[in-house]
Amino acid sequence: MPSPDRPPVGTQLHRIGWEVPEGLDEAMIRSVVDEFYARARRDDVIGPVFNSVIPDAEWPEHLSKIADFWSSMLLGSGRYNGRPMPKHMAIPELGDAHFMRWLRLFRETVTELCPPQVAALFIERSERIGNSFRMNISMRRGDDITQMGPLKREAAPSWKPE
Repeated sequence: MPSPDRPPVGTQLHRIGWEVPEGLDEAMIRSVVDEFYARARRDDVIGPVFNSVIPDAEWPEHLSKIADFWSSMLLGSGRYNGRPMPKHMAIPELGDAHFMRWLRLFRETVTELCPPQVAALFIERSERIGNSFRMNISMRRGDDITQMGPLKREAAPSWKPE
């Protein structure tokens, strides 16, 4: 049985009777995805990466695919069947600074938009995903990952841009 601080992934949810946190639904997932990527595209660290890889005309489809990913991950909908790792591997400049910023912006977004239990679930999953991607990319680049620890959390700025 999963622990309360690390609930099951995807379709395992319904098989074992795990309750989806109150307030977590498709509309909330879509709100998180839309707001997070609006912020990410404007960000000075990760914005240039996103904006160089995904043309403006492809953003609506990309956002729908990411919403499907989170729906599958958190609600067990099974709608996502993509392979995100090869796409991320194709971005040679991706490094720790990018993952740390992605995770910080994601934490800020879900904390602002979601009830605490839902935000905690999003954060736990995003940190697991970010660390997994980071390690896989490093390993495939030939880096020694044996001493690699989890990403440090990037501190929020003391001021927020308008």
